[in-house]
Amino acid sequence: MTTDAGKPLGFWSERNATPFRHLECGRRYRVAIAFVDFDRERHEVGDEWVYLGTNFAPHDDGRSLFISLDGEHEWHIRMRDTPDEQGPILDALAGR
Repeated sequence: MTTDAGKPLGFWSERNATPFRHLECGRRYRVAIAFVDFDRERHEVGDEWVYLGTNFAPHDDGRSLFISLDGEHEWHIRMRDTPDEQGPILDALAGR
């Protein structure tokens, strides 16, 4: 995960606090399969986050996941929901 300080809690999630597949807002999740997001940041097995919400931008198949690592800040994980990008990762969320 990036080393930036994140945004204040609610910065993105206040308007986007919606579940996605099996992810429920406010629940803690652990990465089960390592992956690289749209910004080429690597997320390792065992990383833990609190899921805060999601947003979809249909013009570029962009899926944003909003998460918190510390309960005070949130981060924006950008994904591209296409077969050649992060689509398979997002599809895998349906079965977990």
